[in-house]
Amino acid sequence: MLKPTIFREYDIRGIADVDLEDADVEQLGRGMGTYLARRGARVVSLGNDVRLSSDRLRRALSRGLAACGLEVIELGMVPTPLLYYSVFHLETDGGVMITGSHNPPEYNGFKIMAGQSTIYGEEIQRIRELIEREDFVRGAGSVRSFDIVTPYVEEVAAQFRWSRRIKVAADAGNGTAGPVLHRIFERLNVEAIELFFDPDGRFPNHHPDPTLVENLDSLKAAVRDSGADLGVAFDGDADRLGAIDERGEVLWGDQLLLIFAREILRRKPGATFIGEVKCSQVLYDEIRRMGGNAIMWRTGHSLIKAKMKETRAALAGEMSGHMFFADRYYGYDDAIYAALRLMEIVAHSGRPLSAQLEGVPRMVSTPEIRVDCPDEIKFQVIARVAEQFRGRYEVIDIDGVRVLFPHGWGLARASNTQPVLVLRFEATDEENLARYREEVEQAVAAAKSALGVGV
Repeated sequence: MLKPTIFREYDIRGIADVDLEDADVEQLGRGMGTYLARRGARVVSLGNDVRLSSDRLRRALSRGLAACGLEVIELGMVPTPLLYYSVFHLETDGGVMITGSHNPPEYNGFKIMAGQSTIYGEEIQRIRELIEREDFVRGAGSVRSFDIVTPYVEEVAAQFRWSRRIKVAADAGNGTAGPVLHRIFERLNVEAIELFFDPDGRFPNHHPDPTLVENLDSLKAAVRDSGADLGVAFDGDADRLGAIDERGEVLWGDQLLLIFAREILRRKPGATFIGEVKCSQVLYDEIRRMGGNAIMWRTGHSLIKAKMKETRAALAGEMSGHMFFADRYYGYDDAIYAALRLMEIVAHSGRPLSAQLEGVPRMVSTPEIRVDCPDEIKFQVIARVAEQFRGRYEVIDIDGVRVLFPHGWGLARASNTQPVLVLRFEATDEENLARYREEVEQAVAAAKSALGVGV
């Protein structure tokens, strides 16, 4: 029996050998298939990442989908963006990606597309309800394979041409990006230093999460030793991008978003851009200064994609390295495509990556700070924190509480995927940063205490 706790806000996820047994995953396929079939689906794409459990899960899920009368097109081991691409290229009615993303190797899960959109929230819970009631449609479906990598490589590589040869170090983290990126590099004016391009679900060299600085050590060394123009890194399913400049300095998600926005605004004055609540205030201020429309929105790839469609944004991005290009592309998060856009900017400008943020005000900030907090009360804690600041400061509450202080800001929000609160702070100097952090952390501690939870 599938645990209700694996049905999360943005995906279905658990420990593969504990929470995702074959018989249960086949039932899950029936639930997904029923959900999609009742929305008119006849053909769905199915991809999987490199994890040791992924092949097993694919076989079981495929049986369940086909038992609902669906035609299942199996893509094999591919990055998540190629599953998204297949829905557009093959004009399927939806798709499922089997992936544990950036989580530890023992995890795995499922991202679900209905039409060209990723489902989330209540829609994921509807699938759980179908399974619990065993309310399935039945039919005799089919399963066939398709090579989606070749058309993807041809279409994406054809977008990029630059005359200046650049040197790029790329760390695929033994995930799914390596084989695809290698084929693209062969078509571009790039001297590539390829790190950990062989897919290996054990992730023997380092954990594939480029948002953690310790996972970028090998990339920094490669950039330094080779004199590369830049370095790029990918998570396990290649929908998150990490980047370092020629000096070995990390560029975070909001900095990448600003670099991309600068280039787009030269071609599309007044374009709209979306960042999430953890992004630097500098991002929003600079986009507006350049004549763009900057929107702050909620964290979460599904929520961001929905907002992009509503506002017709050219680009959106998250601190986690998800970059969503609707400019010259399809609007979903694709770290391979985003990396190529970054290389293009460096090649065409003739200037190093570090120069792409020239003139941008310097702020000091913290990384994401995670504070344990039980799922049952985490949203109540945030509501109490908001009340403590409302009236004294301007408060943005679209996703948690972002307090605008005189010389910076502080954020506290409840994670949608873990029993934690996420805090982040930014200020003009270290003194103000420490002051704002202390003020918000005291408010969080007071709220937790009022709700009977120790700090």
